[in-house]
Amino acid sequence: MSDNQQIIVSTQAGALEGIFKNGLYVFKGIPYAAPPTGNLRWMTPQPVKSWSGVRSAKDYGPIAPQNLMPMELIGAPSFEGQPQSEDCLFLNIWTPGLDDARRPVFFWIHGGAFIIGAGTESFLEDGALARRGDIVVVSINYRLGALGFMNLKEITGGTIPATGNEGLLDQIAALDWVRDNITAFGGDPDNVTISGFSAGGMSVGTLLSMPAAYGKFHKAHNRSGAANIVGPLEDCVRITEQYLKILHLKGKDVDALRSLNTRQILDTQQVLSDILREQEFRATPFQPVVDGNALSELPMSAIKKGVAKEIPIMSGTSLDELKCMNTMDPDVRDIDDTGLVERLSGMIPAEWVPSIVEVYRQALNKREGSVTPAGILGSINTDWMFRIPTIRLLETQRDNGAPAYHYLFVYKSPAMDGLLGAVHGLDNPFLFGSLDEEFTGSDLGLEDLALKVQDSCAAFVRSGDPSCNSVEKWPVYGKDRMTMLFDRNSRVEAAPYEA
Repeated sequence: MSDNQQIIVSTQAGALEGIFKNGLYVFKGIPYAAPPTGNLRWMTPQPVKSWSGVRSAKDYGPIAPQNLMPMELIGAPSFEGQPQSEDCLFLNIWTPGLDDARRPVFFWIHGGAFIIGAGTESFLEDGALARRGDIVVVSINYRLGALGFMNLKEITGGTIPATGNEGLLDQIAALDWVRDNITAFGGDPDNVTISGFSAGGMSVGTLLSMPAAYGKFHKAHNRSGAANIVGPLEDCVRITEQYLKILHLKGKDVDALRSLNTRQILDTQQVLSDILREQEFRATPFQPVVDGNALSELPMSAIKKGVAKEIPIMSGTSLDELKCMNTMDPDVRDIDDTGLVERLSGMIPAEWVPSIVEVYRQALNKREGSVTPAGILGSINTDWMFRIPTIRLLETQRDNGAPAYHYLFVYKSPAMDGLLGAVHGLDNPFLFGSLDEEFTGSDLGLEDLALKVQDSCAAFVRSGDPSCNSVEKWPVYGKDRMTMLFDRNSRVEAAPYEA
């Protein structure tokens, strides 16, 4: 196949022209739902409208409106310069063949605390995972922040029916598109694995519990995020009230809300974020909500009842997810023992704090040789937000009879003289074959680690079991808590880092 040859595929909405690059057929900027603009702002996603002729799918579509990070984190995808628009519901495809091979489909949901990110992350660009695993990779955009996760239904008396789960419903609409169209791209609609990182991993955990998603995917692969970041309705209504107060609006001011331009929505979101971060230590003002409709109960409650008992799951975290907090946030970096106790007393019963701090101090001393209050707080927050919720999800699926596989990414970034450790997001370049000298390091041993991560993922996507030639047998997460440790010397251990 020549790179210059015209590549055209027909979908239910119309014909698309993609490109052939690096041994893959690549299609970008494919609309999977109608633009959520004008009267469709804050509405559930609507079907995409058909077009005549051939639509170009050679370039990414605009990403969801977002306030970019004030400082660029080492290793984090940058979206600087990418066009933003409320017309953002696009997906992208990397496939080894436009044939009848019915390859497994890997459906990627980006992270970003439900307020930033896009399916155009730079580590996706080369398509290494699709090529290595002979699978079809799909990445998506979905609505973020106030446009995708703000409940307006209660405060406007239903005039604006937004439940606060529109971003999740976008993800399900993209799954519908895959079901209806992926065969034309060499994929199998009956073998779809949803996967995501951080807020994307939390989306995966939540989709496991959503009736609207039933039957639309067949395996789940959540990375650094489980089913735990979901708000109660009253909490989300309170946050919406604060949002409107900043704008000097009330719920009855529906016309004024609808007439807000995108910049006003984002500026108000940033003000609210700053307030909630200072007052409540909130990482994000907006998240999925138990609205009684799209989400009728907390995801873990539904999952425990067995709503996803047929779904194999592969879940894991990095050892030092939030160590980067120490370098970013001076309130954390410079915290002392007194500040540590005060911060933890706002999270857990105060009488537990001294013994918990001591347990972490001893464990971290064994692991690192030294420990600071900031290091203790980062480790506690890593367990609180990422590792323990992931283990609870694995245990629940295991107890319901589904195959469950656990990993812990323990290789440490060389960046900043190793200060970041096995930081949040370090495993993504390994999964997608996009190593770099500064963040991941790059040598033959690390390339071998990347192939292990890719091969085990592709094996799980194909069969529901991550065992493969490069990592050999990967046991299920049973009573011994068998866990794959991804490192230069990858290995399986029982109940690692229990302390």
